[in-house]
Parts: sequence; structure tokens; C-alpha cells
Amino acid sequence: MFDVALSSAGAHIALATSSDDKHPPENMIDGKTDTFWSTTGMFPQEFVIRFQTLMKITNVHICSYNIKKLKVEASEADDCNKYDTIAETEIDETDSQLQQEEIQLGEKRAYSLRLVIESGYDHFVSVHKVVVSGQAVHQ
Repeated sequence: MFDVALSSAGAHIALATSSDDKHPPENMIDGKTDTFWSTTGMFPQEFVIRFQTLMKITNVHICSYNIKKLKVEASEADDCNKYDTIAETEIDETDSQLQQEEIQLGEKRAYSLRLVIESGYDHFVSVHKVVVSGQAVHQ
């Protein structure tokens, strides 16, 4: 298993509900924690990570600030129109520490993942890094 959400592995951000030129959504999948995507202060906020091919994924690790409720949805279809909720979690507030949340998924198949930030501890949240452990499905 490796990080199938890295931009260097061919993944890309297919959608993000907010964007700031200084902190674009692509920062979440560049493999670094010192870059980030920031939201614009309303909830829900969401982003979609699209993989190059169908993946078998086992967990999602997210590094963030101020996320309270998070939902993870997956789409097995190539067209990304239908998503199924595969996990929901509430992340503990960490004051000024980076939140590190590991979400175990078992084994799910997905062409894309949609992460929905349903609420936060502040008006703005930031996502610094998203790691999706998985591997390509050999068809």
C-alpha cells in the first residue's frame, strides 16, 4: 500500500468548494504539511480527490486545523456522480496543534473520494495533507 492521493502519483483535486490563490486545494496532495488549503468560512466545505484508476483503499489520514465533523464518501464509478458514505468522524479540538486523524476504511474501492467538512471549531479550517493508503485494482 502507498499514498495513492499524491499528485506525483497521478491524483488530482477534481473539485473544491473554496479556493485561495495563496493556499490552493492542490496543496493538500503535494505530500507536505507546511502547505495547505484554506476554506472561506462557511460550512459544509468539500473537496474531491480523483485517482488515475480504480483504487482499493484501506485508510485516510488527514492533517488539519479546526475540523470538527468530517464525512468521507467514495465513488466506484468513473463519472463521479454517485457517492456512498464510507466513514463519518468527529475530530477532537487540538488548540494550536495540527490535527492528525486516521480513518480506517477496511477495503473500499474508489475512483474518487469526496471529503465533506460538515462543521469546524472556527469559521475557517485548513487541510494540510491528505494521505490515502491503497493500491490500484488490477482488472
